[in-house]
Amino acid sequence: MKAVIAILVVVILGVGVWYFMQNSAAPAAETPPAAAPTPTPSAGTEQTPPAQTPPTAPPPAAQGTVKEFTVTGTNFEFSPKEMRVKRGDRVRVTFVSAGGMHDWVLEEFNAATQQLAAGERETVEFVASKTGTFEYYCSVGAHRQMGMTGNLIVSE
Repeated sequence: MKAVIAILVVVILGVGVWYFMQNSAAPAAETPPAAAPTPTPSAGTEQTPPAQTPPTAPPPAAQGTVKEFTVTGTNFEFSPKEMRVKRGDRVRVTFVSAGGMHDWVLEEFNAATQQLAAGERETVEFVASKTGTFEYYCSVGAHRQMGMTGNLIVSE
């Protein structure tokens, strides 16, 4: 009798963990930001376009090259776990969610995908404008705390 109760408890716990994992991966509803009002010129006023100054240096993207990566997200893991680029490189990351709900976030360069279901993909692009080691992670549930992280290393 005790064995039957123990097996029943284990099965109920297993179902509970599975249910929690499925529900924690559901994306939160997003509210789009409110649009700022556009000022309209009053009658009788003349608008002149702002004076444009010639650029003194090309933008950082023009100096570097485009580095492309495909990052795959599975259960609590990214592949690759490390990407290396040079400062000024344009970085293009195609994120593929290979199992469950996942996203890819790199705060220091304001780069992130939406939360994606298994089989979905999204591409983000940014300029690696500063050097250092920067952590990218999955922001779904506790995935980051469970080790779903990687590093972007930007060198001179």
